[in-house]
Amino acid sequence: MTTDQSAHRLAVLGAGVMGTSIATLAIGHGVPVVLVDIDRAALDRARATIAGQLRHAQLMAALPADRAPGELVTSGSVRDAADATAVIEAVTELTESKATALAEASAVIRPGTPLISNTSGIPIDEMADWAERPRELLGTHFMNPPYLIRMVEVIRGPRTGDAAMAAAATLLTALNRQAVVVRDAPGFVTSRLLHPMINNAARIVGEGTASVESVDELMQGCLGHPTGPLRTADLIGLDNLVDSLNVLHKRTGDESCRPCEPLLAKVRNGDLGRKTGRGFYDYGKAMP
Repeated sequence: MTTDQSAHRLAVLGAGVMGTSIATLAIGHGVPVVLVDIDRAALDRARATIAGQLRHAQLMAALPADRAPGELVTSGSVRDAADATAVIEAVTELTESKATALAEASAVIRPGTPLISNTSGIPIDEMADWAERPRELLGTHFMNPPYLIRMVEVIRGPRTGDAAMAAAATLLTALNRQAVVVRDAPGFVTSRLLHPMINNAARIVGEGTASVESVDELMQGCLGHPTGPLRTADLIGLDNLVDSLNVLHKRTGDESCRPCEPLLAKVRNGDLGRKTGRGFYDYGKAMP
């Protein structure tokens, strides 16, 4: 299994929170990235954000010190992903958005190129219907921020082929990530456990049982959660969290996954977490 960074050319679809951070991870490990988004302003913001994240990762000693950064190219056309050795789709967790992104990418990439959806809930086999070659599709669920968190949930769908799994493993090894492979299901493991917990934490606050700070302090001090569920929600993005919960509720019928009113109210108000400067906590300014 090669770890030669020169063997990889990564295309990332979507210049939002996760797409930008995945691009940072790859660039910081010497892998060139084409970052694709139809929103030119989002691409401009992403370039500035990636520069800041690279500085942060270097300060945290999270990147190899002896490796030159990979080149970043931004594009408004998925056609510029055609020469990639792997594609990671990281668009909004909405069926229509992911279907469009995966279908367009599948139509332009070379046969044998792994098509990886960074999804938090939609089953891989459902998405395989949107790809020209279902055997090339698999899922990953990077934790945020990907450039600091080494473990990656990898989802193998029923139609995912061995070659796609091997190619994804090679890429993750080059990025110094530890893969844990799970079977396909709505929400897989991490989202199926974490997102209902965050939803219930928001519900507890809305019912007046405890403050935001108290919920996070108890989860940290008593149960060992590293940041607390509501700080985690702010990092995920509350709109992204609602989208994921809707996916889970629709596909499982689990009422703990129905987005609660306190969470929905924050999204309606535009308080989406760290990226807007305010969510369950007030951060003073939006993330760059």
